[in-house]
Amino acid sequence: MMAEQEVKEEKRMVEFKPTIVGLYCRWCTYAAADLAGTSRIPVTPHVVGIRVPCTGRVDPTFIFEALAHGADGVFIGGCHFGDCHYNEGNYNAYRRIKILQKVLESFGIEPERVRIEWISASEANRYAECLAEFTEKIKQLGPLKWNEHLKKHKTIKLDGEESGH
Repeated sequence: MMAEQEVKEEKRMVEFKPTIVGLYCRWCTYAAADLAGTSRIPVTPHVVGIRVPCTGRVDPTFIFEALAHGADGVFIGGCHFGDCHYNEGNYNAYRRIKILQKVLESFGIEPERVRIEWISASEANRYAECLAEFTEKIKQLGPLKWNEHLKKHKTIKLDGEESGH
């Protein structure tokens, strides 16, 4: 019986094709993604890339929304420290993502489902490698069952009355 469950789990993991949302700085990582495409560097097909003006403009609610609406992971790519076109955008993004990962963990969601990397416009190979690594990590974690995680935790209504979800 146990071996049969292991086979089913292995089959599920082989068939699992994660949905990943990519939020890319228009100046660096988005250009690296474009360069990877024009250079015909193989890139995982499981990522939906979205160009943002700067990683500093990535609001944590974007990430929550992506996960709540079916994404299994979110990959954020921006300029290297010191290279941000808006001076401190990537520093702000880094701080926000680290806090967001702690919040996710408090809800029982693996913080590894959100990854931030610094990839310049000329680093198409690094872009492809980071996405491949992230996709493999998400495959190992399996599908995100957002509602199941939230049902385990109580929320507080605005009027102060506790309710279960």
